[in-house]
Amino acid sequence: MISPLKLDYLFFMSDWLPSLNALRAFEATARHLSFVRAAEELRVTPSAVKQLVRKLESALITPLIERDGSGLRLTAAGHAGLKDIGEGFDQIARGVAQIRTHDDRKRLIISAEPSFATAWLVPRLDRFRGAFPEVDVLIDSSLALVDLHRGAADVAIRFGSKPEDGLVAQRLFDETLCAFCAPSLTQGEGAIRSLEDLDRVPLIHWDLADLDWAQATRAWMGWEPWLGRLGAGHIDSSRGIKFRDYSLAVQAAIAGQGVVLGSLPVMQDFVSSGLLVRPLLAKVETDIGYDLTATTAAIEKPEVRDFISWVTGETNQTKSAIQ
Repeated sequence: MISPLKLDYLFFMSDWLPSLNALRAFEATARHLSFVRAAEELRVTPSAVKQLVRKLESALITPLIERDGSGLRLTAAGHAGLKDIGEGFDQIARGVAQIRTHDDRKRLIISAEPSFATAWLVPRLDRFRGAFPEVDVLIDSSLALVDLHRGAADVAIRFGSKPEDGLVAQRLFDETLCAFCAPSLTQGEGAIRSLEDLDRVPLIHWDLADLDWAQATRAWMGWEPWLGRLGAGHIDSSRGIKFRDYSLAVQAAIAGQGVVLGSLPVMQDFVSSGLLVRPLLAKVETDIGYDLTATTAAIEKPEVRDFISWVTGETNQTKSAIQ
């Protein structure tokens, strides 16, 4: 039989190190000062993150994060523990990376913006795997901005990314924004032949307004500014269908449901295959584009260098095809 004193000791030890999930939720929330952004990073719901933080506060019998108007702020206790907890998770990430690289097979994790991954990267991956069969590739296709410093991915392909300390960036494609539609919309009576014709066909929108990713990068240009840059601001750009998933927006265009804006190099494969056409020569070039980013440490890995060399060659081929 366990004595009462021994039982108290066991309870003390079980509460001494709180749940790692709760600690991770606190660290992410404290870093972003947002339950929503922490949830996106951890791939759970904001309510789950909030519940884990409250569980940690209950275990430690002290508040760590509190409301500050419409935002959040750390309490003194939260500030006291954040640095060491963050460094602890960084060390765990490095340990996992060491385990991963110790394997005989090499693994390459690529974080890619969904439209780029679907329309351009994935159809070409067989060529990379054929050239480097010893490398296992994982594509993380989401709108979440993964933390490359913590090893969440080896490389990231981001649209409109902002400069970030400690990251090396290489431009893959400049942004050339054009209108695309199914071939059927350019044939017969009512065919699209000019900008004015866009006033009578459905416009397909990619709605990013409420996504944190859109706020953390330089903005994607929608129909209204695109038409405005071309001197066609009088055309009603509010009509049509809205999607949160760009892949669905492209599929709607392929199905002949309207006209979608897209990056010329990224959409080139759909044009080459005849699934989409450019009904107009009009295009808008912006000062942003698709950039490959990685940490200086990641670039030291042979598989990362091989991928960068390969993807650069592939993007050059695409650029040649559209010239």
